[in-house]
Amino acid sequence: MVAVLALLPLGFVTGYTISVGWTEVQRLVFRPRTGELLWNTVRLTGGCVLLCAAIGTGAAWLVERSALHGRRFWHVVLVAPLAIPAFVNSYGWVSLLPQATGYTGALLIVTLSYFPFVYLPVAASLRGLDPALEEVSYALGQGSWRTFWRVVLPQLRPALLGGCLLVALHLLAEFGALQMLRFPTFTTAIYDQYQSSYNGPAANMLATVLVLCCLLLLVAELRLRGRARYARIGTGVARPVPRIRLGWWTSPVLLGLSLLAALALAVPLGSLGYWLVTGASTDFAPDELVTAAASSLSLSAIAAVSTVVLAVPVGWLAIRHRGWLSTIVERSTYFGNALPGIVVALALVTIGIRAAPGLYQTTAMLVAGYVILFLPRAVVNVRAALAQAPPVLDDVAHSLGLSRLATLRRVTLPLIAPGLGAGAALVFIAVVTELTATLLLAPTGTQTLATQFWSHSDSIAYGAAAPYAAAMVLLSAPAALLLTRDATRTTHP
Repeated sequence: MVAVLALLPLGFVTGYTISVGWTEVQRLVFRPRTGELLWNTVRLTGGCVLLCAAIGTGAAWLVERSALHGRRFWHVVLVAPLAIPAFVNSYGWVSLLPQATGYTGALLIVTLSYFPFVYLPVAASLRGLDPALEEVSYALGQGSWRTFWRVVLPQLRPALLGGCLLVALHLLAEFGALQMLRFPTFTTAIYDQYQSSYNGPAANMLATVLVLCCLLLLVAELRLRGRARYARIGTGVARPVPRIRLGWWTSPVLLGLSLLAALALAVPLGSLGYWLVTGASTDFAPDELVTAAASSLSLSAIAAVSTVVLAVPVGWLAIRHRGWLSTIVERSTYFGNALPGIVVALALVTIGIRAAPGLYQTTAMLVAGYVILFLPRAVVNVRAALAQAPPVLDDVAHSLGLSRLATLRRVTLPLIAPGLGAGAALVFIAVVTELTATLLLAPTGTQTLATQFWSHSDSIAYGAAAPYAAAMVLLSAPAALLLTRDATRTTHP
């Protein structure tokens, strides 16, 4: 059922492509403009994934494995960019530095917005690794670098690849940030086709190319991840990992982390503060802000709970009952995240009008759209948590007479609780900042912080948009802090 829901937009796009015929597909797809959009999308996605992998993994190692001073503080700082939506980050840079556009500006800003997607799972995996394998490597004469590359990094593979997959899928569907930065990709072109010329065939053909890009990413991630198991199965308890002293590298590392924090946090937050204080269009109706904040809060909470509940059986099948069917079910949940929100919304509207007219423009349909778009955020975290939960504990619980349901409640869920919390927090943050699907699916009269922000920023009323951007950051901040709780309980300053 989860797979069917997640595949509805893919079915819509595929059915439309078949209905227009191969001749029309050739005319709309095989043209210079499509090649230009493909090149922009591929180079931006590839560059951002590589940078996020390097920054996220390096920062996670510094926080979890080094003797860096103030590790708890730096962990919170490195997660904090999740509370700032990518399009708000773009708004902060462009409103203060209009030259921050094009490929270079887009690569910088989306990297600053998305590297926490890699940092979080990698840091969690490093925190849970058993040091025994590393000690064996050292005993065999391997140095620190060779031990990291041959022992530590392979164990980080599920978390690292899962984070990189999230970054890539989000970039395929990113609209607001790239529209502000004037960097055309498939998603911005699809939105322009629908909004300006209402050219459904051209937009759907571009969406078909996006689906193929998503399929390639899923196959690549599946191949690279392999079929290895990563849970500890030995007796005893894993010991804490001894931390490595940085020595003379301490100052350069602190300088680099400070620069990263300044670019990812100080610039957008400073821009918000500037426009809140000096913007000529700052006057706004407080009641509209409160109403939009309440709508965003309630919708985000409902969507976060719903998405995590649906992600648990998918993650369970992917890790505990591996096979071709479970692989198909898990992979199917990622397609919706690679499609622009406007395509997902149009698919739900079209299918809803034909199959369930009573659901049109209801909160239920809007939440279904959120689930389709952000299910991968929850699945990746649930899957990573289950991968490190030893299955032998389930067997022990069964041998002690516990039923499957009791084992799930008393053993499995407590073990994967951090993953569930991380997935819920990531979905909550995403829904607070979701724009395009909300514009089409929201019930009449429903306004969220994202839609209100976009209506003002689109008309270059930066001062009027600033309060809504600030409210989005404030609503997302507690969820971002939730993502740091497990680390702050186990990481000493």
